[in-house]
Amino acid sequence: MCAENERDSMGRLDGKVAIITGGAGGIGIAAGKRFVAEGASVLLVDLDEQALSQACSEIASNKVSYHVGDVTSSADNNAMAEVAVERFGGIDIFLANAGIEGDVASILDYDEARFDQVMNVNVKGPFLGLRAVIPEMQKRGGGSVIITSSIMGVKGGASVAPYATSKHAVIGLMKSASREFATQNIRVNTVNPAPVNTRMMRSLEEGMRPGEASEAKAGIEAGIPMQRYAEPDDIANIMLFLASDESAFITGSVYLTDGGITS
Repeated sequence: MCAENERDSMGRLDGKVAIITGGAGGIGIAAGKRFVAEGASVLLVDLDEQALSQACSEIASNKVSYHVGDVTSSADNNAMAEVAVERFGGIDIFLANAGIEGDVASILDYDEARFDQVMNVNVKGPFLGLRAVIPEMQKRGGGSVIITSSIMGVKGGASVAPYATSKHAVIGLMKSASREFATQNIRVNTVNPAPVNTRMMRSLEEGMRPGEASEAKAGIEAGIPMQRYAEPDDIANIMLFLASDESAFITGSVYLTDGGITS
């Protein structure tokens, strides 16, 4: 558990328990802050314990905790669910947010092992997460699953084919799961961000134009109608809506948070 800084007013997630994978990254931390501020108890999951500890300290609440786990491992996903139940009493919200960008490279040159890694983290990870958390949501009478996809989940991108493929794939996973569990009041949706000001985009910018990442960023921003990257809070806000009861009749949907790119 981490130190506290609680608020007394009623929140949109009061009494709910959330798991956030990729919890030490920019979007994961932003979502963790928003969820805790609205009354949820949150378990952050990631690979790096030091980064998780720092994220927990940044959120600064006795309602947040962390667990070190690999989303590509069935055993680690099961352990994640067990920890959330042990510490907080159940699971109501699952934000399957862990993801990697892979390399910037032509399909003709792309390393097969790297392709497999992208698929394992970005597709197998959410699949195993669903298997681990849904039985606990069934015990609670429902829940909300939010999978972080991307604008690359609805369009293509040169030199990022494996990433785009993985982000298309989780939309299929989401739509299938939303149909399978709708009668049990378990909602499943995706959030599909445009470029976000996080470590991932710094990596992609450098891959696109080695040594000239700032120029790559400027070029990308010029193609966004709103002329800027999203901030992690922009994405966390729509995730909060989908986690809350305000979206109680929403499932099987793709939420583009893209500054107008796909318009």
